Amino acid sequence: MMVGFYALISRDNLVKKLIGLNIFQTSVIMMYVSFGKISGGTAPILIESGGHGSDGHGVQAAGDAAHAIGDGAEILYSNPIPHVLMLTAIVVGVATLALGLSLVVRINEAYGTIEEDEITRKDNAA
Repeated sequence: MMVGFYALISRDNLVKKLIGLNIFQTSVIMMYVSFGKISGGTAPILIESGGHGSDGHGVQAAGDAAHAIGDGAEILYSNPIPHVLMLTAIVVGVATLALGLSLVVRINEAYGTIEEDEITRKDNAA
């Protein structure tokens, strides 16, 4: 995580800054996914129901699970919310990277460079 943050703040090249931002974002995504994983846990999917609607399978499975817990058995489930949110973060990250790279291309066309200090110098001189 810190490698990406270091690249983000220490480099003057705009493409290297975007790569650092992408590394930082990927490490945050991996951290959240690892927080959502439970050792020995299973996905919260109802496997035993075969029908839809008012077949009653879901009610029966819920009753069976409540009965099993009442007997002392413990069922561990992984929380799917962090994984779903991180899938959304991946899509947003790809869009952010694409937009950033397109802005770097436009900056290069306007200033002739992608180095931050040269862009600042040319902008102040104008």
